[in-house]
Amino acid sequence: MESPGARLKKLRLERGLSLEEVHKKTKIHLDILKAIEEDSLINLSPIYTKGFLKIYCKFLGLAPRDFIPDFKEPKIPPTFEYVKDEAKPLSLFKTASIKLSLFRPRIKIKIVFSIVFIIVFVIGLFYLGKMVSAKRSSLSRKAELKKVEPPKSLTNPVANIIRLTIRAKEDCWMRLKSDAHVVFQGILKKGRFETWQAKEKIELSLGNAGGVILEVNGKIISKLGRRGQVLKNIFITKEGLSVTR
Repeated sequence: MESPGARLKKLRLERGLSLEEVHKKTKIHLDILKAIEEDSLINLSPIYTKGFLKIYCKFLGLAPRDFIPDFKEPKIPPTFEYVKDEAKPLSLFKTASIKLSLFRPRIKIKIVFSIVFIIVFVIGLFYLGKMVSAKRSSLSRKAELKKVEPPKSLTNPVANIIRLTIRAKEDCWMRLKSDAHVVFQGILKKGRFETWQAKEKIELSLGNAGGVILEVNGKIISKLGRRGQVLKNIFITKEGLSVTR
């Protein structure tokens, strides 16, 4: 059974969205989006975690309760009814006052809930920024103490790793080598997706180029070839993707 993060990533890919696009629309930091999809968001308070998950689900048009086990929608306050005294009809002024009083509890509760949510969200972003800044400072100090060589990339820890994700729109036979080692050979079934990594190079052969979508280091390549087309000698390196005919 797929985890909530894997399901969210799958649905995002089905909509042809990259993490950068989701970041621009939701204003959620890229590191948090990656942690959500990898189910590794464990250093935050449950309140902040639920808040980010709710925003992500709403952006994809999904129900948050399907991805947050104990998620509960805000309860709608009870409405108030009154019984009209047949013997003594109410005056116009009293009738208007009763009607206005029916709306006041709802308005107040909505305003209070909105204010509390905004305060919690702002506080969460503030502390998250401090956590990210402290982690980067710690990595920088460790690198200075070692004095071996400068860090390759503090902003992107996987900058020197080739990461490939393949999602099958249709059944597709494929053969994949990671750094000259065969790591997969067979049929990737429709609706399935797999992820591989390599330090130097990935070699790929496809039996149905139009039936798969590739994602290389976060960049989606949806049109590699025609449906049923056989492509061999697809090379993916740090410089990019190339096909040798």
